[in-house]
Amino acid sequence: MFLDRVKIWVRAGDGGDGAATFRKEAHVPRGGPDGGDGGRGGSVYLRVDPGQTTLRDFQYKHHFKATPGGRGERARRHGDDLLLDVPPGTAVLDEASGGLLADLVATGQQAMVARGGRGGLGNTHFKTATHQAPKHAQKGEPGEEHWLRLELRLIADIGLVGLPNAGKSTLLAAVTAARPKIADYPFTTLEPNLGVMDLGDDDERRPTIADVPGLIEGASSGAGLGHAFLRHIERTRVLVHVVDGSSRDPEWDHEVIREELGAHDPALLEKPMLVVFNKLDLSSARDRWPAFARARRAEGGEAMGIAAATGEGLDAFRARVAELLPSAEELKAPPEPAGVVVHHIDSMIERDRDGAFRVRGKRIERIAAQTNFDVEESAERFQRDLERMGIDAELRRVGVEPGDLVRIGGSELEWEPTPWEDA
Repeated sequence: MFLDRVKIWVRAGDGGDGAATFRKEAHVPRGGPDGGDGGRGGSVYLRVDPGQTTLRDFQYKHHFKATPGGRGERARRHGDDLLLDVPPGTAVLDEASGGLLADLVATGQQAMVARGGRGGLGNTHFKTATHQAPKHAQKGEPGEEHWLRLELRLIADIGLVGLPNAGKSTLLAAVTAARPKIADYPFTTLEPNLGVMDLGDDDERRPTIADVPGLIEGASSGAGLGHAFLRHIERTRVLVHVVDGSSRDPEWDHEVIREELGAHDPALLEKPMLVVFNKLDLSSARDRWPAFARARRAEGGEAMGIAAATGEGLDAFRARVAELLPSAEELKAPPEPAGVVVHHIDSMIERDRDGAFRVRGKRIERIAAQTNFDVEESAERFQRDLERMGIDAELRRVGVEPGDLVRIGGSELEWEPTPWEDA
């Protein structure tokens, strides 16, 4: 089964809590703090495995979780990272926003998709000259979690596009060793097929060809089967547009496919494109070929007449494809640079529907998650962080009053004046 789109849930491990302990050895008077740091939680990574061609490993299992870090002791205990293998050409999108997080195309490339929580600091970090016995220790930071959508976009050098029954599968079988299902009815191809093309003994290039299921009018907006596979030609270097020369109106067929390609992504029409007028072994196609060729020349384009079923014109087809393809060195590199998109969100304060104040910001949410509000010293330290970061003043500016509910990440706090304000 060709599985090219899945939704998965990933959760990184929580960081371990820092310890608030003190030395208790015999004959060591006034022993000081010795609480260790918590271990970092394991992160979740996606890694490109060239041996995989589909996302079938995620067909039945959709939830993945890394291990948490250990509680602070004399040695920090980190959680184990979780590595999930995906095929080359996997795009990683945030399910909630639809934004691209990573585009994985190169062998061995990996991207962190959920960061493990930091371990909390033990109380040894908070000892000062004036505060020799701190009870404050940080809690571990929660690991990131979210739903992701994985979309496979095949990495192929040549993409075959056209209406159903145009002869794409026949052409693929004629120029490669692939053996796709071939029949004389539309939508014979229900999933993309890949083949490797031999350009000749003196050409070391071995380009891959992807046969995309037949498009129909409206495919870019969801009609038919082809809309689900249009993304598989986004990475191709050359497009081969196969037109059924025996159809009722080959000119209309040609325009329909161009319109659907442009509607899906205008950049597709900027790629090198070879129009192939197929089925010249049929008299109806041979009669229409001269007019079709003239129309392409008038547009400044090009077209080739072939009969994929009999092999007519295939030598010329291979030669023209060889001219359109880049050099052997360029073919060895991924068809487009891999990248990671990072979105930065500034801290802000807003009101929830119930009137509570909501403070957003990665840094303050992390500090809140690592604070043990049951320890008075830790709560006071958090209040000083609010003041140092300017959040205290901003809350006052937007009208916070004593007793108001303030939410920061997963923490809910009742706003109270600081003890030193009342003094």
